[in-house]
Amino acid sequence: MSTSAPSREQAESAAARLEDAPAEDVVRWALAEFGDDVCVASSMQDAVLVHLASRIRPGIPVIFLDTGYHFAETIGTRDAAEAAYPIRLIDVTPAQSVAEQDAEHGPRLYERDPDRCCALRKVEPLARALQPYQAWMTGVRRQDDAGRHGVPVVQWDAKREMIKVNPLAAWTDDDVAGYVEQHGVLVNPLVQLGYLSIGCAPCTRAVAPGEDPRAGRWAGLAKTECGLHT
Repeated sequence: MSTSAPSREQAESAAARLEDAPAEDVVRWALAEFGDDVCVASSMQDAVLVHLASRIRPGIPVIFLDTGYHFAETIGTRDAAEAAYPIRLIDVTPAQSVAEQDAEHGPRLYERDPDRCCALRKVEPLARALQPYQAWMTGVRRQDDAGRHGVPVVQWDAKREMIKVNPLAAWTDDDVAGYVEQHGVLVNPLVQLGYLSIGCAPCTRAVAPGEDPRAGRWAGLAKTECGLHT
């Protein structure tokens, strides 16, 4: 396990070596390199990465951002994952409750200033939750949208000065579906209803067949990312 601070060079070297490696090997590298200083972040759209990582390292910390605006199905998937898999769930909440945010910024900030709402309810809480770690693992995939087509399996997270590991980066939708079927992995029930990219309830809608999966996020706005992965 590395005892030095993580670096861009470390990320780029690992990305080149692991580009064609199975997702399990990418997870093993992260665990060997960072030990207890790596965590998983999950939106609970599905539990694929949670399942994969916890098979390799039972008890791995899994961060879930409880924004106060989630669908009941997302909270249910979180609770089911905590019960079903050997993980240490870390439920992270914003500094303010929804009511406190409404009192300071006015109701429905997500309509008037969605970037600010995401910053308060997602970006800041995640930054706080990641402070004890040197690396974090995400379920980001190149097929998610055009802006993620070039994402490497390991990258330097300059904003947080840590390593970001994307073991599923090269996975297709069929790869995910195959893993879910093979292992009986938990999936948010909203996926079956056409919610192919699930975020907070006020800012997420189902998509039509053939429509871009990310079209259901912040529909009608130029916004395409919450800021966690940019």
